[in-house]
Amino acid sequence: MPKVRAEDGRDILIEIVTLGAYAKVSAIDSATGTEVSITGPTTAGRASLEAAALKKLEYVLKKNAGGGR
Repeated sequence: MPKVRAEDGRDILIEIVTLGAYAKVSAIDSATGTEVSITGPTTAGRASLEAAALKKLEYVLKKNAGGGR
């Protein structure tokens, strides 16, 4: 699994699994173990799929910390 750095310096693990016409992207925060998944078309670029998963992970982490809506 490739790692990327979050804005605050934490490591985020990214996994992309292709299932026919769809790709499932999972993002896992290494510090908290929080995991989110999204699905998208395989025709979408890898960068856009990763960005969407990272954005969802950031949202969930903020929500869990009490900073949500």
